[in-house]
Amino acid sequence: MQKHKAGFVNIIGNPNVGKSTLMNAFVGEKLSIITSKAQTTRHRILGIVNGDDFQMILSDTPGIIKPAYQLQESMMGFVKSAFEDADVLIYMVEIGEKELKDEAFFNKIVHSKIPVLLLINKIDKSNQEQLEEQVQLWAQKVPNAEIFAISALEGFQVKEVFDKIIELLPESPPFYPKDQLTDKPERFFVNETIREKILMHYKKEIPYSVEVDTEEFFEEENIIRMRAVIMVERDTQKGIIIGHKGEALKRVGVESRKDLEKFFGKQVHLELYVKVNKNWRSDARQLRRFGYDS
Repeated sequence: MQKHKAGFVNIIGNPNVGKSTLMNAFVGEKLSIITSKAQTTRHRILGIVNGDDFQMILSDTPGIIKPAYQLQESMMGFVKSAFEDADVLIYMVEIGEKELKDEAFFNKIVHSKIPVLLLINKIDKSNQEQLEEQVQLWAQKVPNAEIFAISALEGFQVKEVFDKIIELLPESPPFYPKDQLTDKPERFFVNETIREKILMHYKKEIPYSVEVDTEEFFEEENIIRMRAVIMVERDTQKGIIIGHKGEALKRVGVESRKDLEKFFGKQVHLELYVKVNKNWRSDARQLRRFGYDS
């Protein structure tokens, strides 16, 4: 009998180092928001990779920041919980980075009792000399970690990291059904897809003042009908989201619909609305409603 392995692999690091890109490379589906703006991942997302004799459960945590408002405190709660249930911890940095933004988290990583893989990402943007310096630096800072130099975007060394994780997973039966890709409901991916387009197309504080709530999701044989509300904190933000003659909102809708049709594999009808929901980022009750009580 072939032994079965299963375990939780939690990815931690500063904002924008490529955690979501790595997780999506492992899972093979676009589960996690990837844009060039920092702080795009707000929830711990469980992506599940299944093989005949293994199940790898990945969580992509928000980047580590000092909380400025209640939403960010909740996001940091997700990062803290990533230490508690991990069988393997991936600490991800990018070329040129020298430290984690939070000293307490850094100490937790250095004194971790579980295996730590330290991934130096975006090496396609560096030269050999810089890479050797970085490997030396991190080997001194995190002596308990095994170091891999990777490019998550280009797929360089990703398979080697994947194989190492499988080697480190404990023997265990699967935690989730083998055909399951994630523990998140479908509406969550509708919300995240729309939010990704907002992050891509709007500047300044707009993307960070936005929450998306899919109010209706009806699946028929050949089409899925969805209705989603984009929440903003102020009337001026509502105007910016909608744009001149509704053009900006239309672009978000069209691009989201195309991605969702790929994701769900069928035709999508998407209706988008914009609503002002004052100070939702600092309102504990609203944050709970949007799933931020970790």
